[in-house]
Amino acid sequence: MRYVIAASLLLAAAAHAEPIAPLQPMSFLAGHCWKGQFPDGKQTDEHCFTWLYDGQALRDTHTVRAAGRPDYVGETTYYWDAEQKHVAFLYIENLGGVSRGTMEPVANGLVFPPTRYVAGNEAMTYRVRWTRQGDDAYEAFSEMQGKDGWTTMFKLLLKRTPS
Repeated sequence: MRYVIAASLLLAAAAHAEPIAPLQPMSFLAGHCWKGQFPDGKQTDEHCFTWLYDGQALRDTHTVRAAGRPDYVGETTYYWDAEQKHVAFLYIENLGGVSRGTMEPVANGLVFPPTRYVAGNEAMTYRVRWTRQGDDAYEAFSEMQGKDGWTTMFKLLLKRTPS
């Protein structure tokens, strides 16, 4: 029982860690889960954020759920790349896809400049913008690059879920 209590206290402390300066623009996300429903109403997207290593990195566990199919799950770790002088991320998902990219803070949100998603022999270039909608929601806008330019993949409002 002591181990369960100690682990719970450590997890609570990790959720409230003071992040390093480059990650502070992401601090509104930490310690919370955020969930939204896709426009088709048939699937949901949930992101849960936790500080790692006393605020040196931020973990985002991402799950897309839809009736009648297995969950699509991925995990992103955001960290300060001291050599390149920017916040970088590594995304790995359960279908074998991987992305490496960067994050830039902007007024009222976060921008993820164009990066590549690679799964097996297939690749896609995409970009994303998260815009805060008050303290309890953010809008995720995602586009992919095609031969004729950028097209919308989705626009989704994610709301903070009750703790």
